Amino acid sequence: MNATWFQGSSDQFIENARKSFEKGGPAFSVHFLGGTSIELRGSRAVAQTKMMISSRDDLDGVACDVVCTGRFFDLFEKREGRWAIVERQPIYEKDRLDALDPAQFPVFDQAILHSFPVGYRHLAYIQTKRGLPVKPTMPGLRGPEVEALYERGRAWLA
Repeated sequence: MNATWFQGSSDQFIENARKSFEKGGPAFSVHFLGGTSIELRGSRAVAQTKMMISSRDDLDGVACDVVCTGRFFDLFEKREGRWAIVERQPIYEKDRLDALDPAQFPVFDQAILHSFPVGYRHLAYIQTKRGLPVKPTMPGLRGPEVEALYERGRAWLA
């Protein structure tokens, strides 16, 4: 499974990333983190951190960059004097895909492209074309998935 939709322990994440790197190939990505806001109640907290995923891959013979922006929605808890992330859920707000050479733009399968939410549509498309499993119900800027996530955060703090 691709790290973008990875669910598991930190050790499993590291192993997954190592295997992906060792496979090689044209794909690679970089994650950037921005400002964070934190709501704190006792030994629990909800943090939201701006993030951007920048990925380069080959799409049907065309070198492309995908940029996806959003937030990490993290549930934290203080245990034995240390704060730790209990759960991290990305919220995908918007993305775009650009061909490195604008004279060679790829042709999209519209059915596949539009089967994914707007917030990570292009990122999911390119990963699907690589044969990777993609979860089609990740939270976006609006909708029932993000509202359920916000409710989980309120319940966590309560």
